[in-house]
Amino acid sequence: MNVRKAIIPAAGYGTRSLPITKVLPKEMFPIAGKPAIHYIVEEAVAAGIEEVLIIVSRNKNVILDYFDRSLELEAFLAINNKEYLLEKTTLPKVHIQYIRQPFARGLGDAVLLGERFAHGEPFAVLLPDDFFVTGGGVGALEQLVERFYKTGKSTVAVQKMEKAALHQYGVIKPGQAQSGEASDITDIVEKPKVDPPSDLAVCGRYVFTPELFSCLHSVLPGAGGEIQLTDGIRSMLKTSPCEALEVKGTRFDLGKEEEYYRLIEHYLKNR
Repeated sequence: MNVRKAIIPAAGYGTRSLPITKVLPKEMFPIAGKPAIHYIVEEAVAAGIEEVLIIVSRNKNVILDYFDRSLELEAFLAINNKEYLLEKTTLPKVHIQYIRQPFARGLGDAVLLGERFAHGEPFAVLLPDDFFVTGGGVGALEQLVERFYKTGKSTVAVQKMEKAALHQYGVIKPGQAQSGEASDITDIVEKPKVDPPSDLAVCGRYVFTPELFSCLHSVLPGAGGEIQLTDGIRSMLKTSPCEALEVKGTRFDLGKEEEYYRLIEHYLKNR
């Protein structure tokens, strides 16, 4: 089956970027005049996604407003002979739905809210914190989708990280290497404090078969009462194969101020 659907979890509090995230969701941080989540949706569309589900919380209504038409603005531009500016308001051509995550119960819980949306089909997950620049090449999600079509296995994006940074990420234990830059996943650990199983960190792009949902249903809450996506993947490994693909491109973490500034600088230089 084609990968037609994507889930974008955007319900977090953005605590790493306080105090601005009290009023402005991190997903709406501007990058060369467009909010970050606009680029994430464009990446999904470029990978063949036809329907997007954005998981929001009560204070994220500005995301819904952004992906809606502004009739007042359109009328204003028409009255003032500025219709040429309408091109700047063009949105990605994809059907977008929304659902609220009532409580901050973790990434796994947010993804689980998309079970009915996925409707038994394979689906993608894009974390808007992770921003990829591929230099005009194939986008990060598109690389995963292409790999999925070859194998039919759930596929997780990874990149090599310095050992000192691995405690901030999910880290995979690779098994047998497959063709290209993919390998089987034999285990995955969420934010290992000591002895990470490899230097391959999970980087916010996934393509899953629907078996993930049944695994998430069985996951028990961990630290802070949260349902971890990593635990769902780990449970799925018992019954379904999963691959890790080293995606090509430069990754920026929008939750880190210095990386956000470097991303803006990149776009300014390449306009």
